[in-house]
Amino acid sequence: MEKMENFGIWEGMLSVDRNEYVKVGNSIDTNIYFIVEGSLRIFVIDETEEHTIRLGYKNNLIAALDSFITNRPSDLYIQALKKTRLKVVGKATFLHFIESSTENSSLWRIMLGELIYQQMERERDILTSSPEERYKRVLERSPRLFQEIPHKYIASYLRMAPETLSRIIKS
Repeated sequence: MEKMENFGIWEGMLSVDRNEYVKVGNSIDTNIYFIVEGSLRIFVIDETEEHTIRLGYKNNLIAALDSFITNRPSDLYIQALKKTRLKVVGKATFLHFIESSTENSSLWRIMLGELIYQQMERERDILTSSPEERYKRVLERSPRLFQEIPHKYIASYLRMAPETLSRIIKS
């Protein structure tokens, strides 16, 4: 992040109130956001419910990565969970940054690698682990998550009912 700060990459600031959307489904969003304060979630909606697929809080990058990469509409929503301030950079500026040096290109590859690894870990947990194991693994990986994000969204992220998460936390 410091490298991006020094490059002066951020094009602006965005403030969003609790429950306000940064991005809605079936829209194109080729921005990358850095969370200065607050928290966000990325989710999709099926016929009956919302499914949280990513959570972010202070000092995290967040984006509708599918839309960023393809320049096409995405069914992802990005919503503020509390009042949130974001730094914003558009795709053209960001690509100029990563293409400006091999060090910056390497930084981008590392960031993408981490995102892919995190997604694979989450998918593996959802497919092969019990609710208790999923909770323990997320608590190990991101203990701060439980101070920053309301439990009902963590439960959605972990693919369990809020009551199940509450029971696991109490036990």
